[in-house]
Amino acid sequence: MGLGIRESKNRDILQKQNRMIRIAFAPVYAYPLPAGHRFPMEKYSLLPQQLVYEGTAEESQFYRPQPISEDLLLLAHSATYWQKLQEQTLSEKEVRAIGFPMSPLLVERGRTIAGGTLASAYHALERGIGMNAAGGTHHAYRDRGEGFCVFNDIAIAASVLLARGEVRRIFILDLDVHQGNGTASIFQGSEQVFTFSMHGERNYPLRKEKSHLDIGLQDHTGDSEYLKMLDTHLPPLLDTFQPDILFYQAGVDILDTDRLGRLAVSREGCRRRDTYVFEWCRRHRLPVVVTMGGGYSPKLTDILEAHANTFRAASAVF
Repeated sequence: MGLGIRESKNRDILQKQNRMIRIAFAPVYAYPLPAGHRFPMEKYSLLPQQLVYEGTAEESQFYRPQPISEDLLLLAHSATYWQKLQEQTLSEKEVRAIGFPMSPLLVERGRTIAGGTLASAYHALERGIGMNAAGGTHHAYRDRGEGFCVFNDIAIAASVLLARGEVRRIFILDLDVHQGNGTASIFQGSEQVFTFSMHGERNYPLRKEKSHLDIGLQDHTGDSEYLKMLDTHLPPLLDTFQPDILFYQAGVDILDTDRLGRLAVSREGCRRRDTYVFEWCRRHRLPVVVTMGGGYSPKLTDILEAHANTFRAASAVF
């Protein structure tokens, strides 16, 4: 009898572990920046602590991803750009476009984030969802970085899955307030990768690239209109394209508190957006890979709460 109870408990523990969402995180995600830098780098170290403290996640759910290998990185980036990063020979203009002080550690950070997104993709294929506590670096082009993005982690992971024959069709859902210009450029004209970007029309980047579908929102777009636009466009596209996996760039710079966003979506509206995406994927058994994207509210607590809501919503749905 005692043995049976123990076996039952072990089975319950194993089933619980199998249901847990796996979250990629590495200390290098929080890259040291000069005092006064406008990028809120602290969020990468504070968010995992918050999720564990409140009980949304357990420490066992976090794992440290490996840096993406050179051969896989080169599926989405040019050899010339990679060589410049290795040798630290980017021009001042190129470094300025990225927006971070250049160092070998920054390159290692970018490779590790990309490794986390690729690992999250495999967790999504196996469990239905995989999450990276960073990533969504959608401004990086094949031959250059910009907008706080060194490598394009989503483009790398998507390219790897296609090259290995793991999937045939990929949908990239980019809901950051800034257009995913690098991602759009890398996959322009692709029949296997569909890029969808819903962003602020008058926001960065000034010159937009052509995604497979771009939805440019007007300044001060609020919850109702934002969610209506998403519901109008996303389901028909997914039904028609029928992807094997979805990469979700879940930027929280759509918030009304964001100093760069210019939209008027509330924190609750942002949470409803995340829940909507996760419920659609769960209902249609579409594996989803989640990357954090941007957030630039003056109060760090607003950024952290919005990002935490993404993980809370995922936990509730999956």
